[in-house]
Amino acid sequence: MSSHPNLLDANHSVLLLVDIQTRLSAAMAAEDAGEMALHSERLLTAASLLEVPVLLTEQYPQGLGPTQANLLELLPAAAQVFAKTGFSCCAAEGFCAALAALGRKQIVLAGQESHVCVLQTALELQHLGYRVHVVADAVCSRRAEHKALALQRMQQQGITLSCHESVLFEWLRDAKHERFKTISSLLR
Repeated sequence: MSSHPNLLDANHSVLLLVDIQTRLSAAMAAEDAGEMALHSERLLTAASLLEVPVLLTEQYPQGLGPTQANLLELLPAAAQVFAKTGFSCCAAEGFCAALAALGRKQIVLAGQESHVCVLQTALELQHLGYRVHVVADAVCSRRAEHKALALQRMQQQGITLSCHESVLFEWLRDAKHERFKTISSLLR
């Protein structure tokens, strides 16, 4: 059975976590940052179970510190981490080459801030020919209206907005999947 080209497939996806760093998260509304972190954990756990490659960026880690410890603990061994000062992940040295080497065209994007690094990354990756899916409940900005405007702008540009549960179930595709019980238990 052929499926719609905009449905995610674990065999064609890459999970990209953008700048989920403790100091940066502290500047976000606590509830939004907590939701982003929880949903990113679920995405990361599912990606590990389904062998979806993971790329992670850190914005100016010398000043903003490392990625949140809860996420670092869940990173698969093959995950690649890129430090950057440019806002788009595409500006990080070696990022585009590492992504291209994976040979996958679907990018599942989570992180912060929605209206800066996530937005610029999504638009640049789309321009490079990737199908970008921004996980709306796994991104945040310091101000709710900035997130809303960023999501609206990305959607106007043809970027797919989704939620983390949709991503997980698209990766699974069927309740008969051997990882269904494990991954669906993440949502309880």
